[in-house]
Amino acid sequence: MEQIRRTKIVDVLNRDDFGTIVNVKGWVRTRRGSKAVNFIALNDGSTIKNVQIVVEVEKFDEELLKGITTGACISVNGELVQSQGSGQNVEIQCKELEVLGTCGADYPLQKKGHSMEFLREHANLRLRTNTFGAVFRIRHHMAMAIHSYFHKQGFFYFHTPLITASDCEGAGQMFQVTTKNLYDLKKGEDGKILYDDDFFGKQASLTVSGQLEGELGATALGGIYTFGPTFRAENSNTPRHLSEFWMIEPEVAFIDLADLMDLEEDFIKYCVTWALDNCKDDLDFLNKMIDNTLIERLEGVLKDSFVRLPYTEGIKILEDAVAKGHKFEFPVSWGIDLASEHERYLVEEFFKKPVIMTDYPKDIKAFYMKINEDDKTVQGTDVLFPQIGEIIGGSVREENYDKLMSEIDRRNIPMKDMWWYIDTRKYGTCPHGGFGLGFERLILFVTGMQNIRDVIPFPRTPKNAEF
Repeated sequence: MEQIRRTKIVDVLNRDDFGTIVNVKGWVRTRRGSKAVNFIALNDGSTIKNVQIVVEVEKFDEELLKGITTGACISVNGELVQSQGSGQNVEIQCKELEVLGTCGADYPLQKKGHSMEFLREHANLRLRTNTFGAVFRIRHHMAMAIHSYFHKQGFFYFHTPLITASDCEGAGQMFQVTTKNLYDLKKGEDGKILYDDDFFGKQASLTVSGQLEGELGATALGGIYTFGPTFRAENSNTPRHLSEFWMIEPEVAFIDLADLMDLEEDFIKYCVTWALDNCKDDLDFLNKMIDNTLIERLEGVLKDSFVRLPYTEGIKILEDAVAKGHKFEFPVSWGIDLASEHERYLVEEFFKKPVIMTDYPKDIKAFYMKINEDDKTVQGTDVLFPQIGEIIGGSVREENYDKLMSEIDRRNIPMKDMWWYIDTRKYGTCPHGGFGLGFERLILFVTGMQNIRDVIPFPRTPKNAEF
């Protein structure tokens, strides 16, 4: 077979230099036809679309053609010609053909519909399906959008550690990292495990967030963002939770609550715009096959400003809904941590647009959030989205040393290994804030997929660490 430089199918489909000999390589989606002519739909992952390969049967060895089954990998040299059929402008008239990898009848992804659960069981192969190809091309584009946005805004990409060596007392949601022999653990007189002979000389765990270290970066560089994996040992088997997921966490010096909300809204809109501008074919496919309101919903996010809603007003709206007969699974009262059903009611039924909720009761939020003058609420900001609920959680951080220490003492939070964080309030403290965005929740929204396990290539969940 003549050696011709490969052309990606996404590029072939945009060419019009008919008569040119090209090479394409990829995996067979389907093969159909008659005794005289076969039509092969070939895909190489570069686009949701296939290129049609036209094969005149008599010109090729029968045994060679037998190897061209669904899932087989082939290389084709052929003439680029204008397509006679509908659905594509070009096709390839096959001149030479090589089977690079055969695929037997036991290939799990035969041409038929498969349930998402079935595809999760075959996560090593599901990437080859149209749906997951679309999802993961969009995932790539969202990563590019994130880096592009923060770079344009003058933020610095900041790498926070995946291993944290705080004492982790009471942190049951962390995965411990150790080199100790688990069959022979040395313990002190109090019965607690001694870590002085462990790799780091103290208890260490996988990070649940890069925020605290990110604050150090922001108070030196002005504005930073982290973008990397985080880990939660939370035994939560739901369509919204993963044990390993990716987080985007910007931290900004000299920012107030209004500026923070503006940043959150602007960032989300930039990502959605990027998807609509750069992922049209994949979004069209997902809009047709997964969620026929997807594109309308994405465009809807861009139309209006997000609602700014204080928590207290949000609770009143929910209580009024209950009084008028709306039924929630979880009761509504001031001081509760809103459930997903409450968040979605506000976004999908009441306002019919994204909502940024602010000024939460301090007792349901983290110790580092700036307390308002009422001493009851904090300057937290949660961005609530249709179908998702909370997609962003952020706040203005408490920069005052005395106030921060008072809250730490009130909550009895063990901070003996957090001296480095407290130092930011002792030495040149400044107003600052930031937010965290779960990357997979963003991908859920942009793709219309329903389960968070379907927007990360290899999901890690309780009792599941395959592949």
